[in-house]
Amino acid sequence: MRAPGFWFRPPDRPGFLPRLLAPLGWIYAAGTARRLRRPSYAPSVPVICVGNLTAGGAGKTPTVIALVERLSARGHAVQIVSRGYGGTLAGPVRVDEARHTAAEVGDEPLLLSAFAPVWVAKDRAAGTRAAEAAGARVILLDDGFQSPAVKPSLSLVVVDAARGFGNGRCIPAGPLREPVATGLARADLVLSIGGDEAQTRFQKAWGAAIPTPRLRGALVPLRMGMDWKGERVLAFAGIADPSRFFASLRAEGAELVRGEALGDHEALSETLLRRLQAEANAAGAQLVTTEKDAARLPPAWRSRVLTLVVRLQIEDWSPMDAALDRLGL
Repeated sequence: MRAPGFWFRPPDRPGFLPRLLAPLGWIYAAGTARRLRRPSYAPSVPVICVGNLTAGGAGKTPTVIALVERLSARGHAVQIVSRGYGGTLAGPVRVDEARHTAAEVGDEPLLLSAFAPVWVAKDRAAGTRAAEAAGARVILLDDGFQSPAVKPSLSLVVVDAARGFGNGRCIPAGPLREPVATGLARADLVLSIGGDEAQTRFQKAWGAAIPTPRLRGALVPLRMGMDWKGERVLAFAGIADPSRFFASLRAEGAELVRGEALGDHEALSETLLRRLQAEANAAGAQLVTTEKDAARLPPAWRSRVLTLVVRLQIEDWSPMDAALDRLGL
């Protein structure tokens, strides 16, 4: 599904529908709070939880990749535990990119498995135990901030600076899984991802509400020998905010013939891909997608679709490094 537009209206001008749905949002928030009171498994190794307060993507996957690289550079054996959203396997199972498909383990775990061992488990505590048994010295818990299953040593909340916390209301009245103040009270760090303009708007709208140290980062394309300037492309993306991907292509100089916005994690069927390929051929364009969407491509299509790869660049790592030092990492 795609997030409704009213979720991201200014908090002081939410409109009629969010006000109407507000009681349901209170019920949703109460359910989250009640779930978080359940007992948690306390692992024997440090666990860093990477989560967010809103439904949909905020940049957690590139954040996990950046943390893997940071921790590995500090000499630590990192493993990742994910619920495997969209995958059919209950786990715990270690992701094998040569054997598993996105339909089995989810597109994000499949992508992350190129950087560190990844365990998919619907039961996050069972996945954490599997990672411990496999020799993990530090575990990255992907998208577990609203789960009581595992007690984290450090919690990082990631937010899309352009969207912020939306209209400040809980599902279905807004995008929040829990109220901002409630969620941030449990966080150790906040990471806002976006360009300078988005960061300035986020600071103005939400800076006063953040009680913890804040990191700032941006998603930067990796060119890897590819010059996008003047390249005619037909882009498609099944991520939380496809428009951000289309804007990145334009910023790299690509001539965007059209952008097809798909639902988050939407299956890439043969019918869909053939339709897009036919349209691209007629326009003299090349199909291009995101790295996460590329993980869901059928094998026969992987050589026919280009990928714009992005990586997270953190402006100043010192708040995270200080937190890792306190954990003995």
